[in-house]
Amino acid sequence: MEISFAAEKIGEIGGVPITNSFITSIFASLLLVSFSFFISRRLNMIPGKVQNVTENIVETLYMLNTQIAGKRTAFIFPWFATFFLSIVFANWLGLLPGFGTVGFFQKEGHFVPLLRPVNSDLNITLSLALISIAVTHFFSIKVMGIKEYLGRFFSLNPINLFVGILELVSEFTKVASLSFRLFGNIFAGEALLVTVSKISAFSAFIIPIPFMMLELVVGLVQGLVFAMLTLVFMVILTTSHKEGGG
Repeated sequence: MEISFAAEKIGEIGGVPITNSFITSIFASLLLVSFSFFISRRLNMIPGKVQNVTENIVETLYMLNTQIAGKRTAFIFPWFATFFLSIVFANWLGLLPGFGTVGFFQKEGHFVPLLRPVNSDLNITLSLALISIAVTHFFSIKVMGIKEYLGRFFSLNPINLFVGILELVSEFTKVASLSFRLFGNIFAGEALLVTVSKISAFSAFIIPIPFMMLELVVGLVQGLVFAMLTLVFMVILTTSHKEGGG
């Protein structure tokens, strides 16, 4: 099986192409929403194992958010936690049997998998990065006001104007950094697993195991990195120069 750099088209709806990575993203989202609905309807004063694990995860993320965001935790935490949980879950979901191996052959003989790891598609990671940066700037305007927000980038003072332009350029590099880092690591992991599984038919199910364990760690780390960078960007852009970083 050869790995395509771009997500493969499965079909289209109303002229809009539907790719295998998009199908996986919808599937992952439905699973997360269903689990959230399930756990929220079964909360007890004495938590069971599932509720206990869920509460520990949320509490750990909240404490981490509080240490960095401080008083801004209330509006940053939902985005921080959502990015982390959705990215990690999507990364781990892509390691299940069937991803990249169950599909069909096109007329040209090219194999098209029905399911593909979500974040191995640059379109999806770019979308996540754009959402992250857009929400960050929205909160910046909401917290500081439009006048002070624009003052970060534009000024009559030549030195401040130069610094502001550099900051403005850095906002575009943030999009590239967030999207390509996540895409590169997940795509490389997918390519690695496919390569090691081709070593021999006998060991196709044995050799990939340690690499899959490694990809579990990579998937977790990449989700944390994306969420942490979003958190830091939000804190920085919602902190007034007058506060001095407070």
